[in-house]
Amino acid sequence: MTATIDLRPWSEGDLGLLRQLNAPELKEHLGGPESEEQVVDRHRRYLVLGDGRMFRVEVDGVPAGSVGYWERQWRGEVVWEVGWGVLPGFQGRGVASAAARAAVEAAGAEGTHRSAHAFPSVDHPASNAVCRKAGFTLLGEADFEYPPGRWMRCHDWAVVIQRA
Repeated sequence: MTATIDLRPWSEGDLGLLRQLNAPELKEHLGGPESEEQVVDRHRRYLVLGDGRMFRVEVDGVPAGSVGYWERQWRGEVVWEVGWGVLPGFQGRGVASAAARAAVEAAGAEGTHRSAHAFPSVDHPASNAVCRKAGFTLLGEADFEYPPGRWMRCHDWAVVIQRA
């Protein structure tokens, strides 16, 4: 049986999911867990994201993670940046790559940017595999600031947007 993976718009009730996604093992390659205040602030930003969209990822109706896209200045142009997080119980099942593909498709419906990029740490094989499975092309390595004030070495993965 194949699981049904759906994206639902981020809502007020998703704060608990965001707290679960803030676990140390899920934030290891992203500067570590955020404080409760930072998580609440992030949730508020997700609710009013004006330059993109955030989604709750559901597997057979059960919250499994988050995915979204937002604008970023990158190498002289404005692109969509795509990011995701999947709870441990749903990892290794293709959830993140399906969610990333669906987020790119949603970004294409915006009709504004030609490409979407993802910037996983070079030391995070699982997220790099998600990019590959989601149809992104590896462009190379780059220095990337995330979270603000912390530089990391990442892979720059990109996909051409198919406009709806």
